[in-house]
Amino acid sequence: MTADRGSFKKPASAALLFALCLTAVPSVTAKTATPLPRLFPERWIDGTNGAEPVAQVQALDADTFVIRQSIATNFEAPFLYLLFGRDKALLIDTGAEGGVIRPVVDRVIADWLKAHDRKSIPLVVAHSHAHGDHIAGDAAFADRPDTTLVGLKPAEVAQFFGIKPWPGAIAKFDLGQRPLSILATPGHQAAAMMVYDPRLRILISGDTLYPGRLYVPVNFLADNRASIDRLAAFARTHPIRAVLGAHIEMTRTPGRDYAHEVLAHPDEHPLELPAAAIAELRQGLKARLDTPDQPQVHDRFIIYPVPPRAE
Repeated sequence: MTADRGSFKKPASAALLFALCLTAVPSVTAKTATPLPRLFPERWIDGTNGAEPVAQVQALDADTFVIRQSIATNFEAPFLYLLFGRDKALLIDTGAEGGVIRPVVDRVIADWLKAHDRKSIPLVVAHSHAHGDHIAGDAAFADRPDTTLVGLKPAEVAQFFGIKPWPGAIAKFDLGQRPLSILATPGHQAAAMMVYDPRLRILISGDTLYPGRLYVPVNFLADNRASIDRLAAFARTHPIRAVLGAHIEMTRTPGRDYAHEVLAHPDEHPLELPAAAIAELRQGLKARLDTPDQPQVHDRFIIYPVPPRAE
C-alpha cells in the first residue's frame, strides 16, 4: 500500500460478482458486552482464494457491522463500519476507488430494518479521515434519501459532531440509546477522528492505529503525538476490548508487513489490536522520527515518517 493514501488507483479487476458474506451474531447489550469469544467469526477475504465478493460483511452484534472492500477491487482493501441505534445509523468511511459500497450498505440497512419491523432510519456518513481510499464512495451516497454526508475539513467535522475545541474536546454522538464518543486525532491527516463505542467496547481508529504502516507526515508529528497522548488518557478511563483500524498490512509474523500494493494477503494479522497497542504507539512516537522513510518497526505495526504534506 502506498504512503499517499489520498491517491486513487485503478481497480485490479473489472467485473466481480456482487455478494455479501453476513455472519449472524447475537446482539450484545451493555450488560453482556464482556468479552466476545471471537471478535470476527469468519476469516476476512484477503485475495488468496481466487474469486471473492466485492465486499464482505461481518456482524459484531445485531446492530454493528464491519465491511471489508475486496483487495481485488482496490489494493487498499479498507474496512468500513456501520453502527445502528434507535434513531439513526452511522457509516464510517465509504471505501476506495473501484468499490461497490453503497449496494452493500443498502442491503445491510434493509436487512436491519426488516429485522426491526421498520421502514426507514436516517443514515449519517462520516469518515475516519479524508484520504481518497476512505472517501471514494461518497458520491454514491450524495443523493441517497434520508442521508447526511459529513464534510471532510476539520472545521466541518468539528461542527457536525460538536467537537469544541478541536481537537482537544471529546464529543458525544448518540445514535439513540447508543451513545458514542468522537475523538479528534489529527496527525495522519488533518481531519482524522476515532469513534469509541462503550456498548461493545471497541475503538474505531482509522489509519491512526491499525496492523500496518502508520504513515505520519513529518510536519504533523507534533499533532500526532498530541492526539495519541489524548487517546492514551482516554483509554485509561474507558475499557477497550479491541482497536479496529481501517486496513491490514501486517502478516502474522511479528514486524513483517506486505509489499506495497500487493493483491493478496496470505497469513494476515487479525484486524483487531489490543488496547495495549495505544501505549506502545505513544511510546514509539517519543522517538525523533523527523527523517522521512526511516520506519520504526514494531511487532504489530510500523511507524512510518513520510515527507511533509499540506494536510
